[in-house]
Amino acid sequence: MRSFFRFFDRVEPFYDIMDKAILVICKVLLIVVVAITAMAVAGRYISFIPDPAWSEEIVLTCMAYMAVLSAALAIRRKSHIRMTAFDRYLPKKVLLLMDMFADIAVTFLGFVMIFVGWRYAQLLGSRGFYVSIPTLSRIWMYLPVPVAGVAMVIFELEALYSNLKELVLGESTQP
Repeated sequence: MRSFFRFFDRVEPFYDIMDKAILVICKVLLIVVVAITAMAVAGRYISFIPDPAWSEEIVLTCMAYMAVLSAALAIRRKSHIRMTAFDRYLPKKVLLLMDMFADIAVTFLGFVMIFVGWRYAQLLGSRGFYVSIPTLSRIWMYLPVPVAGVAMVIFELEALYSNLKELVLGESTQP
């Protein structure tokens, strides 16, 4: 059984790379949001700075990506909101099984986000354009849902593996 877990332990660097990549994407998006918002606000009061009409829609789109991708990062770091009032009263194996059940449920939600979100992105996104940027498809507004679904599934698979390893071998593999 240990060889099974040793084989899958080799995948750990992939999760670390995904975590760092998503974190960098969120940081870049935050910089873009702050820069565009600062330019838009300054453009209202300073005559030589442009106040682009597209700023609000682009900022909202970037914020949508940041929100869902940072939620996926919270799954990896186990920093999402959870109920822990009874954790100290339950046996460790029961807690692990409950965590695994929750991980399976969130993985299912991630798959729903991928497939239904992709369908909506294609269907609704292909039918319209941004109001202030008529050449840019609205698919970019709906794409955060399936993208976040992929990230959630990836990180939930790691959490499931970690809980299974702890349940079987008694070894904790917290990232």
